[in-house]
Amino acid sequence: MPSKRNKAVTNALASLRNDILGGRFQPGERLTELALCDDLGISRTPLRQAFEQLISEGLLTRNESGGCLVSSFSIDDIIDAIEIRGVLEGTAVRLAAERGINESQKFKVDQTLSQIDGILSKDDFVLGDYVVLNSELHLQLNNLCRSQVLLTEIDRVNRLPAASPDAFLIEQLKLPNFGDSVKLAQGQHKEIWNAVLSREGARAEWLAREHARLARKNLEFVLNTKPSLAKKIPGLELITHKGA
Repeated sequence: MPSKRNKAVTNALASLRNDILGGRFQPGERLTELALCDDLGISRTPLRQAFEQLISEGLLTRNESGGCLVSSFSIDDIIDAIEIRGVLEGTAVRLAAERGINESQKFKVDQTLSQIDGILSKDDFVLGDYVVLNSELHLQLNNLCRSQVLLTEIDRVNRLPAASPDAFLIEQLKLPNFGDSVKLAQGQHKEIWNAVLSREGARAEWLAREHARLARKNLEFVLNTKPSLAKKIPGLELITHKGA
């Protein structure tokens, strides 16, 4: 059972992360320890531990006096984060193909792919159901690498603004050809999986990197065509400049 302090850190971390990505704090804003301690009902020690975790995730930075500021990002930063996720997830499936998988792992991935097919076969499929299964599938594929170091890095990059596989799976976005896009993503899932089963590591890696780039296309659509929708994407309000 987690200790009181660990629970306080976990709760503070989740609350602060949601507040930062949700736009409660402005990019560059300094977080005031006393106010947050009162707000969260915790002491400074767990709050500072939560700060350290958010610094490691890239959502906070330290200023010269040691205070914590909300990070700001350029569009290039977000694109880089998506690319890095593709590299990491590509490495994960390449290792899975090279190291091999067991029947239990195969059954679970096959089952999730089949469930996604079932959802997408409906004309009025529920996006929330797809999001849950999409997250589960990515987690299953990543875990096949059997590398805790790699999984830790994947988890970290997924916490950056708009970098996770589900960042743009929001009903209100009304992305162009949304249904077709989701079905394309499922087709890519299957190609990646077939490459893993065939022990084609290089192919699986390339396909996973291409799959991640769907998020980049959606990012560019939102920013260039529907900038008012950026508020729907957690973390996009942290973009303060266009980059190079």
